Amino acid sequence: MRTLSTPSPALIFPPNSPGFQNGRGSSTSSSSVTGETVAMVHSPPPTRLTHPLIRLASKHQKEQANIDRLPDHAMIQIFSFLPTNQLCRCARVCRRWYNLAWDPRLWRTIRLTGETINVDRALKVLTRRLCQDTPNVCLMLETVIVSGCRRLTDRGLYTIAQCCPELRRLEVSGCYNISNEAVFDVVSLCPNLEHLDVSGCSKVTCISLTREASIKLSPLHGKQISIRYLDMTDCFVLEDEGLHTIAAHCTQLTHLYLRRCVRITDEGLRYLMIYCTSIKELSVSDCRFVSDFGMREIAKLESRLRYLSIAHCGRITDVGIRYIAKYCSKLRYLNARGCEGITDHGVEYLAKNCTKLKSLDIGKCPLVSDTGLEFLALNCFNLKRLSLKSCESITGQGLQIVAANCFDLQMLNVQDCEVSVDALRFVKRHCKRCIIEHTNPAFF
Repeated sequence: MRTLSTPSPALIFPPNSPGFQNGRGSSTSSSSVTGETVAMVHSPPPTRLTHPLIRLASKHQKEQANIDRLPDHAMIQIFSFLPTNQLCRCARVCRRWYNLAWDPRLWRTIRLTGETINVDRALKVLTRRLCQDTPNVCLMLETVIVSGCRRLTDRGLYTIAQCCPELRRLEVSGCYNISNEAVFDVVSLCPNLEHLDVSGCSKVTCISLTREASIKLSPLHGKQISIRYLDMTDCFVLEDEGLHTIAAHCTQLTHLYLRRCVRITDEGLRYLMIYCTSIKELSVSDCRFVSDFGMREIAKLESRLRYLSIAHCGRITDVGIRYIAKYCSKLRYLNARGCEGITDHGVEYLAKNCTKLKSLDIGKCPLVSDTGLEFLALNCFNLKRLSLKSCESITGQGLQIVAANCFDLQMLNVQDCEVSVDALRFVKRHCKRCIIEHTNPAFF
């Protein structure tokens, strides 16, 4: 009878991968069928080796292996730095390592990466092993990261949803085979889930509870999803209606990233601000239909908003910046790169009202000149990062004003700007810790 114990490293590495080809890689631990990795399970390693020659070699190695002298707590600390696949390898070395490698403290996180991994099978075997002491339920697992595993399907997410009720963090970025139904299962069966990254999952159009969960939890189902961090970058199919559903169910959101969700409009942002009033960080970069009206809605977050990215939103002008500057006085980070409608007047509103600004990107804003930089320099003394890439109207005079007032500047990007070597040297003298990104071959 085979015992359910240590998943083979072949579960993580294909048999022909560099990570699997070593002296102890057994040919019986996995097989390859048309390039697919087939998972196997192994019993705990034997306590002693029986062959005389192997026994002598083992005794000699034992005398040389200082690592065996380390106490258990030190070994567990070392194992805690290993990824999932290497931890499975360590469990096959000897019985002591087997027992240490499966210490529950080491299995709060599962991290798998790679396009060829049979992730569905890996998750099934790993969760089954972790559920040995608590049948069908894995209580210690809190984080699952399978980013870039393109073979992940709804079946793998369903395994997580069924076995991991204490899950708090799930990252499946780039796994484009998963659908809404699988995500609904996870958020419905994992009530403690706070961090969800589905960036690049093009089939995901919203986040909601399953119908069964909604009926069971009614009328409080709208507040049952405890997600605070949601990344839906590159979810191209997401529309205003889906964003409305997300906002109505995820009312505790504090971090929301909608980069390149190209179908989102100002109407979707209006829905968002009705339900999600605690947002601190928001990105709508490359959402080309977002305009000044959307900025008026975002401004309703007021002093709670600390991070805002509106890069390449070409419909945003000084009017939208004025809304943000007037109401979001505690803004720390603003990325407005490529918003060509922003001028010195918009920068003036921003500098005079958001005096605690630490990072500003106004690259590719051709209407921003030295006048705007002067307003920044005289009001935003805490500025640490400033990007002016491809700002055609910027000169060395504006940079010198910034350097003379913003002593804590740590990063300055003036690539493709017409600034002199003397101006760059002036910045370097006054801002000792500043890293300057430039395209002037005479300055080094």
